Amino acid sequence: MPFPVEAETKPVTNPKAGKLSFSLPSTMESVSEIEAAAEKLAAEAGIDEDERFRITMAVREAAVNAVLHGNDYDPAKQVTASFENNGKSLIFTLADQGKGVDWENLPDPLAPENLLRGTGRGIFLIRSFMDEVHFRQLQPGTELTLVKHITPAPEQSQAS
Repeated sequence: MPFPVEAETKPVTNPKAGKLSFSLPSTMESVSEIEAAAEKLAAEAGIDEDERFRITMAVREAAVNAVLHGNDYDPAKQVTASFENNGKSLIFTLADQGKGVDWENLPDPLAPENLLRGTGRGIFLIRSFMDEVHFRQLQPGTELTLVKHITPAPEQSQAS
Protein backbone atom coordinates (compact mmCIF):
# COMPACT_ATOMS: atom_id res chain seq x y z
CA MET A 1 0.00 0.00 0.00
CA PRO A 2 1.58 3.33 -0.99
CA PHE A 3 2.08 6.06 1.59
CA PRO A 4 -0.16 9.12 1.35
CA VAL A 5 1.44 12.16 -0.26
CA GLU A 6 1.82 14.00 3.06
CA ALA A 7 3.75 11.06 4.53
CA GLU A 8 6.19 11.22 1.63
CA THR A 9 6.74 14.95 2.03
CA LYS A 10 7.16 14.93 5.82
CA PRO A 11 10.02 12.52 6.51
CA VAL A 12 10.62 11.52 10.11
CA THR A 13 14.06 11.82 11.63
CA ASN A 14 15.35 9.17 14.00
CA PRO A 15 12.23 6.96 14.37
CA LYS A 16 12.38 4.72 17.45
CA ALA A 17 10.63 1.35 17.23
CA GLY A 18 8.83 -0.13 20.23
CA LYS A 19 5.55 -1.40 21.65
CA LEU A 20 3.53 -0.46 24.73
CA SER A 21 0.42 -2.26 26.01
CA PHE A 22 -1.74 -1.49 29.03
CA SER A 23 -5.30 -1.73 30.42
CA LEU A 24 -7.09 1.01 32.32
CA PRO A 25 -10.51 1.50 33.94
CA SER A 26 -13.19 3.35 31.96
CA THR A 27 -12.61 6.86 33.31
CA MET A 28 -11.74 10.22 31.80
CA GLU A 29 -8.42 10.04 33.70
CA SER A 30 -7.66 6.92 31.66
CA VAL A 31 -8.46 8.82 28.45
CA SER A 32 -5.87 11.42 29.46
CA GLU A 33 -3.29 8.70 30.17
CA ILE A 34 -3.95 7.08 26.78
CA GLU A 35 -3.68 10.46 25.05
CA ALA A 36 -0.38 11.23 26.81
CA ALA A 37 1.07 7.83 25.85
CA ALA A 38 0.08 8.38 22.19
CA GLU A 39 1.66 11.83 22.18
CA LYS A 40 4.86 10.42 23.68
CA LEU A 41 5.07 7.61 21.10
CA ALA A 42 4.54 10.08 18.24
CA ALA A 43 7.16 12.46 19.68
CA GLU A 44 9.67 9.63 20.11
CA ALA A 45 9.02 8.68 16.48
CA GLY A 46 10.10 12.17 15.40
CA ILE A 47 6.64 13.26 14.19
CA ASP A 48 6.32 17.03 13.80
CA GLU A 49 4.11 18.99 16.19
CA ASP A 50 1.15 19.50 13.83
CA GLU A 51 0.96 15.84 12.85
CA ARG A 52 1.44 14.79 16.50
CA PHE A 53 -1.59 16.92 17.39
CA ARG A 54 -3.73 15.14 14.77
CA ILE A 55 -2.55 11.69 15.86
CA THR A 56 -3.11 12.48 19.53
CA MET A 57 -6.59 13.88 18.79
CA ALA A 58 -7.55 10.73 16.86
CA VAL A 59 -6.33 8.46 19.67
CA ARG A 60 -8.14 10.60 22.26
CA GLU A 61 -11.39 10.33 20.28
CA ALA A 62 -10.98 6.54 20.10
CA ALA A 63 -10.35 6.40 23.87
CA VAL A 64 -13.38 8.60 24.62
CA ASN A 65 -15.53 6.34 22.42
CA ALA A 66 -14.26 3.25 24.26
CA VAL A 67 -14.93 4.75 27.71
CA LEU A 68 -18.19 6.56 26.95
CA HIS A 69 -19.95 4.58 24.22
CA GLY A 70 -18.28 1.19 24.60
CA ASN A 71 -18.04 0.76 28.36
CA ASP A 72 -20.73 3.28 29.43
CA TYR A 73 -18.32 4.91 31.92
CA ASP A 74 -18.27 1.67 33.94
CA PRO A 75 -14.90 1.73 35.78
CA ALA A 76 -15.21 -2.03 36.30
CA LYS A 77 -14.81 -2.42 32.53
CA GLN A 78 -11.35 -1.97 31.05
CA VAL A 79 -10.03 -0.13 28.01
CA THR A 80 -7.07 -2.00 26.57
CA ALA A 81 -4.52 -0.02 24.58
CA SER A 82 -1.60 -1.22 22.50
CA PHE A 83 0.71 1.28 20.82
CA GLU A 84 3.48 0.31 18.43
CA ASN A 85 6.10 1.95 16.26
CA ASN A 86 7.26 -0.70 13.79
CA GLY A 87 9.55 1.72 11.95
CA LYS A 88 7.10 2.17 9.06
CA SER A 89 3.89 3.01 10.91
CA LEU A 90 2.54 4.06 14.27
CA ILE A 91 -0.21 1.61 15.23
CA PHE A 92 -2.68 2.43 18.00
CA THR A 93 -5.14 -0.31 19.00
CA LEU A 94 -7.86 0.36 21.58
CA ALA A 95 -10.50 -2.10 22.75
CA ASP A 96 -13.47 -1.80 25.07
CA GLN A 97 -15.65 -4.43 26.76
CA GLY A 98 -18.99 -3.01 25.66
CA LYS A 99 -21.85 -4.24 23.52
CA GLY A 100 -20.16 -3.31 20.24
CA VAL A 101 -20.91 -0.77 17.55
CA ASP A 102 -22.28 -0.97 14.01
CA TRP A 103 -19.42 1.02 12.47
CA GLU A 104 -20.69 0.56 8.92
CA ASN A 105 -23.89 2.47 9.69
CA LEU A 106 -22.65 5.41 11.75
CA PRO A 107 -24.46 8.67 10.98
CA ASP A 108 -22.65 11.08 8.67
CA PRO A 109 -21.70 14.12 10.81
CA LEU A 110 -21.70 16.30 7.67
CA ALA A 111 -25.31 15.49 6.77
CA PRO A 112 -27.57 18.52 7.31
CA GLU A 113 -29.67 16.74 9.95
CA ASN A 114 -26.52 15.97 11.99
CA LEU A 115 -24.64 19.29 11.78
CA LEU A 116 -25.96 20.62 15.09
CA ARG A 117 -25.73 17.35 17.02
CA GLY A 118 -23.24 17.42 19.88
CA THR A 119 -21.95 13.93 19.14
CA GLY A 120 -20.99 11.78 16.19
CA ARG A 121 -17.84 13.49 14.98
CA GLY A 122 -15.24 11.28 16.67
CA ILE A 123 -15.02 8.54 14.03
CA PHE A 124 -15.10 11.21 11.31
CA LEU A 125 -12.09 12.95 12.90
CA ILE A 126 -10.28 9.66 13.40
CA ARG A 127 -10.75 8.71 9.75
CA SER A 128 -9.64 12.21 8.66
CA PHE A 129 -6.45 12.24 10.74
CA MET A 130 -5.21 8.66 10.30
CA ASP A 131 -4.06 6.76 7.21
CA GLU A 132 -5.93 3.55 8.11
CA VAL A 133 -8.78 2.81 10.52
CA HIS A 134 -9.91 -0.76 11.22
CA PHE A 135 -12.83 -1.95 13.35
CA ARG A 136 -13.14 -5.44 14.75
CA GLN A 137 -16.04 -6.86 16.74
CA LEU A 138 -14.95 -8.63 19.91
CA GLN A 139 -17.00 -10.80 22.26
CA PRO A 140 -17.68 -8.52 24.10
CA GLY A 141 -16.54 -5.15 22.83
CA THR A 142 -15.07 -3.37 19.88
CA GLU A 143 -11.45 -3.03 18.84
CA LEU A 144 -10.33 0.01 16.86
CA THR A 145 -6.92 0.11 15.19
CA LEU A 146 -5.55 3.44 13.97
CA VAL A 147 -2.51 3.52 11.68
CA LYS A 148 -0.34 6.50 10.75
CA HIS A 149 2.37 5.75 8.17
CA ILE A 150 5.74 7.32 8.81
CA THR A 151 8.60 7.78 6.38
CA PRO A 152 12.11 7.82 7.79
CA ALA A 153 14.20 10.79 6.66
CA PRO A 154 16.73 9.87 3.96
CA GLU A 155 20.29 9.30 5.14
CA GLN A 156 22.49 12.38 4.83
CA SER A 157 24.56 11.95 1.67
CA GLN A 158 28.31 12.43 1.84
CA ALA A 159 29.65 15.49 0.05
CA SER A 160 31.47 14.45 -3.17
